[in-house]
Amino acid sequence: MTDTARARKLADRIRVVVAETLQRRIKDPRLGYVTITDTRVTGDLREATVFYTVYGDDEERAASAAALESAKGVLRSEVGRQTGVRFTPTLAFVADALPDNARTIDDLLAKARAADEEVRKTATDAQYAGDADPYRKPADEDGELDDALDDEAGEAGGPGEDKGGTSPA
Repeated sequence: MTDTARARKLADRIRVVVAETLQRRIKDPRLGYVTITDTRVTGDLREATVFYTVYGDDEERAASAAALESAKGVLRSEVGRQTGVRFTPTLAFVADALPDNARTIDDLLAKARAADEEVRKTATDAQYAGDADPYRKPADEDGELDDALDDEAGEAGGPGEDKGGTSPA
């Protein structure tokens, strides 16, 4: 049975160790501005996935990915030394897609704002297609509407009205 709390603690510790080691010990010139964003460890504590972001363009991202792959052994031995677990997990570095997703969401929100502004501009000059108030009024001043309603009720035989004939007794 796996202990998720232990895996979470180990993942947090690996994230800190890898970040500190990258900052202090790894002197690879290909390594750019790398930020370790997250770490996940499998339930058996054998494999760790380290998510990272790189500030810069695609060339810098590719160079930083190559530098991380070449420094994987040093980083794994440092993780083993500082965590003290029986089996040091293997490290896999994955570029985090979070900044790209955030950028995509920001672009979509900007498009939605522009579309809302366009609708708002169109609505300011708009006029009603029919009357301003599409609902009927209950009565006019001269009583035309009330008379029409009375006529309709009289023809239909309103409640309590006898249309001739014998009354029910």
